[in-house]
Amino acid sequence: MANNSPIENSKYKLLGFENSKELAVIMIISTGKIIKVNLGKLIKSDILDNLNKAEIKDIYRKFYSRGTALTAYEMTDRHEKSWTMYVLLNLLLFTLYIFANIGAAKPVYLEQFDIVVTPGVFLYPLTFLIVDLLNEFYGLRLAKKAILFVFSCNIFIMVLLGASTYFPGLPGWKHDASYNEVIGHVSSILVASSVSFLISEYVNSYLLCRIKELTNSRFLFLRVFFSTFFAVIIDSFIFCYIAFYGSMLNNEILNIIYIQIAIKMFFAVFNIFPAYGARSLFQKCMPSR
Repeated sequence: MANNSPIENSKYKLLGFENSKELAVIMIISTGKIIKVNLGKLIKSDILDNLNKAEIKDIYRKFYSRGTALTAYEMTDRHEKSWTMYVLLNLLLFTLYIFANIGAAKPVYLEQFDIVVTPGVFLYPLTFLIVDLLNEFYGLRLAKKAILFVFSCNIFIMVLLGASTYFPGLPGWKHDASYNEVIGHVSSILVASSVSFLISEYVNSYLLCRIKELTNSRFLFLRVFFSTFFAVIIDSFIFCYIAFYGSMLNNEILNIIYIQIAIKMFFAVFNIFPAYGARSLFQKCMPSR
């Protein structure tokens, strides 16, 4: 018997239909894998028990009309809103990531607390929140695509900035040497951030989906906190050692790492509140989900 209670999808999500073959396109939430199931077999399977009321209604409508009835999954506006949101999250992830990387080229000394931080340390933890939201709404597969997109853009920018230092400078322009020096330092930061970003965000995504599966999609605060908790530790150690090794003493690098972890842990707790708010807002903007 299908479950008609308005609960959050725990295992499967309906993505659409292939009308010519009478197939439903289903995503397995824990892995992001896409499967296609015959409508007749679908309504007799356990998959139906893990879909929400609106999805079940559209599946029965498609089955009894033999694919002729239009559902919310054929509406252009629904797809446009969903993918526009996906693109916006990708762009926001890219913007925060690039700012954090470029800002990391300038260590900032806070005399009141006697600590050294980088400008991006206060915004970079938000990238973990965005990846959490991508996993929550679009699944592990599309979240990985977003991570690879940002990683690829970062590499491309690094190559372009490095190439720009080989161009002949304007005679008499006194900032040419300073520019090359800054870009050289930024490039090393981008290399460090690329490695740390790719590893930490993959760990974040995997843990988020694994915890979601183990808790049957309950306790959003647990998966947001613990996935970010381990990811920020990995990210801080990898980034700081690659970026500052050789230019700072080990104890200075460790101090920066501890401070970054402390700040990012604060954001790991803080990220829980916007995660709930974003999920609620997303569900209101996508009422047909």
